[in-house]
Amino acid sequence: MPAILVDADACPVKDEIYKVAFRHEVPVTIVSNSPIRVPDHPLIARSLVGSAFDAADDWIAERAHGGVIVVTGDILLADRCLKAGATVIAPNGKPFTGGSIGNAVATRAIMADLRANGDAIGGPPPFSKSDRSRFLSSLDEAVVRLKRSAAL
Repeated sequence: MPAILVDADACPVKDEIYKVAFRHEVPVTIVSNSPIRVPDHPLIARSLVGSAFDAADDWIAERAHGGVIVVTGDILLADRCLKAGATVIAPNGKPFTGGSIGNAVATRAIMADLRANGDAIGGPPPFSKSDRSRFLSSLDEAVVRLKRSAAL
């Protein structure tokens, strides 16, 4: 049975995750450093981790495996989870894959260097309705794929 782990502190698609989880009866764990309201439902669990740097990332990475879908925008966490065999989807619906993660990590490092040198490079585009729609579709597809593999 698939499960969904959510890097939740800055996740803009928690409601969409709940919709997919309820439809497919898939358990979800919301992982955060600060308290976050979650629906009172047996499929939804909350894990409040400490405030230590990367505490939520470490908690998620330790539980990532082939039957887990991780929702995160954190590229380094995505890399760790992919290496553990998990399916990883960004909140904008774009999946992280073995073929794309290397470029994402490299781009992240370049951008961090530019910011450290004081370059004004801007940030990501604003979150849009199409991002939300793409996320719903990507998460639904990932759940269906994992449910099929579990049935074999």
